[in-house]
Amino acid sequence: MQKKKKLIALLVLAGLASGMAIGEPRRPPPLPEEEIKVERLAPADGNRLYVVDPAFGHMVDGRTHVLDGKSGRFLGMIGTGFGSLMLPSKDGRSLYQVTTYYPRLSRGQRTDVVEIHDTQTLVLKGEIDIPPRRAQSISYRGMLATSADGRFLYIQNATPATSVGIVDLVAGKFVAEVQTPGCWSIQAWQQGYRFSAICGDGTLLTVTLDEAGQAKSRERSAPFFDPDKDPIFIHPEIVGDERYFVSYNGNVYKVGLAGETPHFEAPWSLLDQADRKRNWRPGGLQISALHRASGTFFVNMHDKGAEGTHKNPSKEIWAVDLQSRKRLARIASNQSISVAVSQGAEPLLYGLSHDGKVQVRRVAPGYPVLRDIAGIGETPMFMEVN
Repeated sequence: MQKKKKLIALLVLAGLASGMAIGEPRRPPPLPEEEIKVERLAPADGNRLYVVDPAFGHMVDGRTHVLDGKSGRFLGMIGTGFGSLMLPSKDGRSLYQVTTYYPRLSRGQRTDVVEIHDTQTLVLKGEIDIPPRRAQSISYRGMLATSADGRFLYIQNATPATSVGIVDLVAGKFVAEVQTPGCWSIQAWQQGYRFSAICGDGTLLTVTLDEAGQAKSRERSAPFFDPDKDPIFIHPEIVGDERYFVSYNGNVYKVGLAGETPHFEAPWSLLDQADRKRNWRPGGLQISALHRASGTFFVNMHDKGAEGTHKNPSKEIWAVDLQSRKRLARIASNQSISVAVSQGAEPLLYGLSHDGKVQVRRVAPGYPVLRDIAGIGETPMFMEVN
């Protein structure tokens, strides 16, 4: 009897075990191992936006945000260290960041570098050490420029003495420092190895380099503006050899950088009599943009202007025809501090406000708003379209 009970118990246990095995869910096969890779962006179509954010609350951790301006998509971000200067290469394949790092974030031995990023992957593809003299400035146009053939990178220095650092991008090394006392910003000529700088007395200093990047000549022009009565913004709009500078009082100065020496035209005003009565003036950081094919000049403008309002955000963006010098439109602004425009057949106008919002408008009658791209960084300030 005892044996019979043991046998029954064994059969029951076997049945339970069998039932458990039958009822147990089947485990799926293991997943394949993930392959870590870097996604490639679609080639830039002329509406890719690079937005510089120095992250004022923690400036050792600046960023450049990469956006598709046409669709409003956020494409990526590049960490840029302390107070980076940014410039897309002439062929659009590289993004130059000139920046500073400290081993203890905000202290320690300073290291300055040129970082070269691939614009399709945003991956760092090269780095060049430079002397710790570059201007730790926000990224105004004119702080960084390339030579006509893209070989040399010109970097604005400030120690606070002013000079220009010359980097040979082909050889991958720093090659020279050119002293530019009393002069600021870099206006690269479209021929040879030559650049000009705006001087505090209203003149233009022009430096010519040899094939090794060393200064071989320098010339100073006569004054072309009065820095006491009508100072100019160092942000130029460029058409070939021509530069258009806007003054604090709303005058436009055309400078030609070709031939043996620079040439200058008499300034003309963006304002009419009614505008002057309301004290309309240019303002912001990246104050203007130019659609080159149509010759349409866009300028950030605010009313009730006075001494010291030259960085005020805009109330309107004025569209002006460069050839006729007539205003084409007054566009209500999103209080933009910086403006940019793309150069394609269907150009878009971008206005960047202090709160990290880019308003996108079509360059067409009425300048209709297509979208607002919000939440871009913390303290975004400058844009380049590529």
